[in-house]
Amino acid sequence: MHKSRIANCLIGLVIVAWQPLNALAGGAATQWQSHAAIRTTAQSFMDAFLGSQHQGRSTVKLGQLDSRLRLKACTSPLEAFMPPGGRVMGNTTVGVRCTDDGGWSIYVSARVDVFGPVLIARQPLARGTAVHDSDLELVERNLANLPYGYYSDSQPIAGMLAKRTIAAATVITPQMLQAPKLVKRGQRVTVIAESGALSIRTVGKALGDGKSGDTIRVRAEGSQRVVDGVVVSHGVIKVTL
Repeated sequence: MHKSRIANCLIGLVIVAWQPLNALAGGAATQWQSHAAIRTTAQSFMDAFLGSQHQGRSTVKLGQLDSRLRLKACTSPLEAFMPPGGRVMGNTTVGVRCTDDGGWSIYVSARVDVFGPVLIARQPLARGTAVHDSDLELVERNLANLPYGYYSDSQPIAGMLAKRTIAAATVITPQMLQAPKLVKRGQRVTVIAESGALSIRTVGKALGDGKSGDTIRVRAEGSQRVVDGVVVSHGVIKVTL
């Protein structure tokens, strides 16, 4: 009987000792911010942000947080934000912060892929070839993989020249094209001299090559005077007096 009473007392002591330890363990589990909540906040923010920036299909893949990361549990709702100067496509980061007093901020790595229509060469284009609508095709591509630019409208590049040979199915970038020369050195050109409402047309000789908008030198045939003018169209140079 005596041994039974001692055993019961020991069991009681174990139960009493275990209860505060269990409470401390529960407190430890809730004093750190949930990694899942951080990722959910970042994901929701990026989904909404991309929806407002792009009409096409897009995907966001967040990087993993370090399992050793310990951040104080936030009593306020978590806030997500784009870091200043952050990229909106490709490899980037999204910020998540706690606005409590003595709160914290963390940056989560992300991969953002945005898909949209871009122009590609329908067939091979030789160097110096003028680009026409029939040479182009609109297809969907991952815009995050096009750091050197692209076109989705053929109007700005109609009539541009291929600076190099362009293979079929290649995405057209600004670096591949150049504006055609509208005036060539030694060419006889029309010179439009303007001064206020007064406009005089004469003939001259171009002293250099020029594309639309280029400033080149031109010599008037009659006076042999050399002036600077702006190329405005094929064989036409405008001079402001």
